[in-house]
Amino acid sequence: MSRLRTNSNRTALLCLAVALLGAGAVLASATDVVRDRLPSDVPRLGSDRVWLDGQELSGWRDQGWWTPLVIAALSVGVLLFLGWAVAQVRGGRLRELPLGQPDVTLSGAALAAVMTERARAIDGVAHARVRLRGNPRRLRARITLVLLPDSSPEAVLGCLARQTVTEARAAVSPRPLAVGVHLTVRSPRAGSARRRSVGRPRRLL
Repeated sequence: MSRLRTNSNRTALLCLAVALLGAGAVLASATDVVRDRLPSDVPRLGSDRVWLDGQELSGWRDQGWWTPLVIAALSVGVLLFLGWAVAQVRGGRLRELPLGQPDVTLSGAALAAVMTERARAIDGVAHARVRLRGNPRRLRARITLVLLPDSSPEAVLGCLARQTVTEARAAVSPRPLAVGVHLTVRSPRAGSARRRSVGRPRRLL
């Protein structure tokens, strides 16, 4: 995810948090418990305040433009939120990587597929998945490995660093490639996977 997108997301979340906190504080000032504990010079709402009574709401409903306007505003809000959500999911995915020659690029999906095949070929790995994120200047690889019950995590990580990660960094050189690895171990009884390491991905240096 680019720095501009990250800063924009943080700014939007900060504004939303401030608005929600302000609205919550205003509504809380109308309650007896909060209002009695506030200093006398702090503005507050009356406990008998009515935001929208039935008669006023009926008057708004009698206006022909009111209902379409509300529906249109809500629809635009939902569409904007969906567009933002899609941008967060797809915006950080690496699509193409220029290789320094005119019209010569490396597909991010192809590189991720090759890294996945290399990781699956390591002894002790039952399943592997690689996702490439970032941009051509800052590349990140997230590798998820499902290990067999009798495998050694240290041996798998060592082989992964020497083979898969080294080959990938050579392919994208001279750009740096940060790698994070999540390990899970397949249960021998149900065939499911249980988490062996949790928290932030382990970075291979």
